[in-house]
Amino acid sequence: MDEIIFGKNSVLEALIAGEREINKILISKNLHNDTKLNKIKELAAKNGVIFQFVAKEKFQPYAEYNHQGVLAYISPIKYMELDEFLEQKHENDCVVILDGVEDPHNLGAIIRTSVCAGAAGIIIPSRRNVLVNSIVEKTSAGAINHIPVIKVNSLVNAVQKLKNNDWWIIATDASAKDNYYNINYCGMNSAIIMGAEHAGISKSLLKSSDFIVKIPMMNNFNSLNVSNAYSAIIFEILRQKLNNIKKETSK
Repeated sequence: MDEIIFGKNSVLEALIAGEREINKILISKNLHNDTKLNKIKELAAKNGVIFQFVAKEKFQPYAEYNHQGVLAYISPIKYMELDEFLEQKHENDCVVILDGVEDPHNLGAIIRTSVCAGAAGIIIPSRRNVLVNSIVEKTSAGAINHIPVIKVNSLVNAVQKLKNNDWWIIATDASAKDNYYNINYCGMNSAIIMGAEHAGISKSLLKSSDFIVKIPMMNNFNSLNVSNAYSAIIFEILRQKLNNIKKETSK
């Protein structure tokens, strides 16, 4: 069954990536041409994707999705197997493991941030976690088409498999002693575990972790949601990697 993605960015990025079959694109007749819309029409025509101009009333059932007058019927995302991911070459890479994240906006934001920061993949459980849907795609602004999403039956087993393949596991917990920026992320493959919005990371995953870190807060006011917290950590990892590259090239 086709899924629906909404918005110019999501549709355009799906066309550019070319990883998923797009069966039809609907464009509101009320839209004025702009750079993105022209690019959507150009790529659709080039790739033989049908696009139709329809009355704005056609979009009324989707008002909550901020569709921008553009939507596409697209094949569902193809999740990657963890074994397939591990067979690829990884050197100083980073993945994020999501333990029970229920808000699709948070998942979409994490996907978008992961692509911007150069993460190698996102691992989610098949249960008790939001899966990729239209809201996730829209929030990711099309980034979902540029990073593998790995769905596993057991996060505990996935973590053990990563460890067996020389990945270091770093969990986040508000009660940790070490701050996230005190870890040296360079020279290793690392998996960052982010917990659910309310429940945090399960005890079994904390026990399996090599490091447990926190984001320090002023006045003991812990208000960062999971996507904000992840952004702080993943861009610290990127900062360290870029500094390391700079040092190596200056020798």
